[in-house]
Amino acid sequence: MRILRAIFGHGSGRIGGIIVGVYLLVAILGMLGLTPHNPITQYRVDRLHAPDGAYWMGTDLFGRDVASRLMAGVGQSFTVAFFSVAFATLAGTVLGLAAAWLGRRWDGIVMRIMDVLLAFPAILLALLIVTVAGPGTWTSVVAIGIVYTPIFTRVVRGPALSLKAREFVDAARTFGSSSSYIVTRHLLLNLVAPLTVQVTLALAWALLTEAGLSFLGLGTQPPAASLGLMLSDSRNLMETAPWLMIFPGLAIMISILGFNLLGDALRDILDPKMRRAPA
Repeated sequence: MRILRAIFGHGSGRIGGIIVGVYLLVAILGMLGLTPHNPITQYRVDRLHAPDGAYWMGTDLFGRDVASRLMAGVGQSFTVAFFSVAFATLAGTVLGLAAAWLGRRWDGIVMRIMDVLLAFPAILLALLIVTVAGPGTWTSVVAIGIVYTPIFTRVVRGPALSLKAREFVDAARTFGSSSSYIVTRHLLLNLVAPLTVQVTLALAWALLTEAGLSFLGLGTQPPAASLGLMLSDSRNLMETAPWLMIFPGLAIMISILGFNLLGDALRDILDPKMRRAPA
């Protein structure tokens, strides 16, 4: 509860928290199927229907309700972002801790592999993996997870090396504590704050990457709804049905803004060195 009070006492944290909260609510409703209409049902007589009381955000070329597809798309995007960031967090934390604790040869091998992955722009590396493995939701999860694993590895390794040299770690060794106990109790617990901030920011990146893959036809496959796929479908209808582009575009932009604002607030709250006066 203390962290929630701190977030809502911070200017950008309050705005970001509200945006993320609304986004999560819409995602949950979309994943549960609690939408105004079936997002994949086609109402041919109502195709390209402008927004009104019956269709809050209009309909698309096939007569599907844009609001319902938007809710389902938000749920789909959040699912991909959540699992991909969870993958990257777990893999990056394990690799970063192993590199810092084992040192020497293992550290060199792990970090050189991470350097190779970081040499590729995120979207290009994700495209390469998805192209080789084939398009799909879970392929996107793995691809995005691999793309962002090096960032988490570096976030963990640097502070872990510093903590490893601290007196309390030497004291734990002196008292006969096992390596697994020291790594989990003294290193990992002290990395919760930077990892929390990084997870929040990575969710924004993962949402954008997922939208990019779906836009190119390599992410979520039709007839399932996805924000990037909805944007792709609207390319040839921007003049006749602008709502097809406006609503998915706003959903992507606002959700990324929310996670970035929340991550910025968490950085200020959890890291005393970065703390500044609330906005």
